[in-house]
Amino acid sequence: MSVTVNGERVSALVEPRTLLVDFLRESARLTGTHAGCHQGWCGACTVLVDGCSARACLTLAVQADRAEITTVEGVEDADGSLSELQRAFIEHSGFQCGFCTPGFVVLGTEILAEARAGATFTREELKRRLAANICRCTGYAGILDALEAALERL
Repeated sequence: MSVTVNGERVSALVEPRTLLVDFLRESARLTGTHAGCHQGWCGACTVLVDGCSARACLTLAVQADRAEITTVEGVEDADGSLSELQRAFIEHSGFQCGFCTPGFVVLGTEILAEARAGATFTREELKRRLAANICRCTGYAGILDALEAALERL
């Protein structure tokens, strides 16, 4: 299979049962995508596949063949500096242990892309979107504040 991950082509022979999270961590050597529950409910493995969020622990690698994949390592600005969302996570203490952070940053990146395309979000709508991922440390306040701050700066 062959995919574009964070702008770079990655090709590998994979078994049909290989999960996308394992492909990213082992074949692409990108360990920012975390495997938490292996059941899809925690969101730590969230990546963008052709711009849409997907659970890499539930997606077979071969399902992503020829796709454009963005992991947490690929959300920085074009010049390599932290993205607005990453800076907002730091400013608003949107992480503690950091295990869930990659999934939240990738999900937030999708939300910001939707906002750039004209979508608007209330605080309640953002809470519903963020509920797709689980954080055991922050109580979500910092994560929500960070996302709102990044949206305000668009």
